[in-house]
Amino acid sequence: MASKIDEQQVKHVASLAKLQFDDDQLGKFTTQLESIIDLFETIDKVDTTGVKPMTSATDQVNAMREDIAVNSNQREALLNNAPDTEEGYIKVPAIIDESGDGE
Repeated sequence: MASKIDEQQVKHVASLAKLQFDDDQLGKFTTQLESIIDLFETIDKVDTTGVKPMTSATDQVNAMREDIAVNSNQREALLNNAPDTEEGYIKVPAIIDESGDGE
């Protein structure tokens, strides 16, 4: 059984991921995370001595095409599909905020 995960730990992880949960969601995610950790602890108890590591669940091999750059002038079409643009670039929300204001 996993060590009990409390809501403060879930809030901390959520803040690191810039997520916000209401109280109902917080309880739900706390329970789900605890169940996930319980599963990993169960798997960790399985004796895998002599089991060959695998890199894929199937024997199929990916057939990859050669990566060739193609000069296509579709910039305007791409920018027209973007929800927000600025000066010819797609504008996205900041992920790393170094302003210190917490937003």
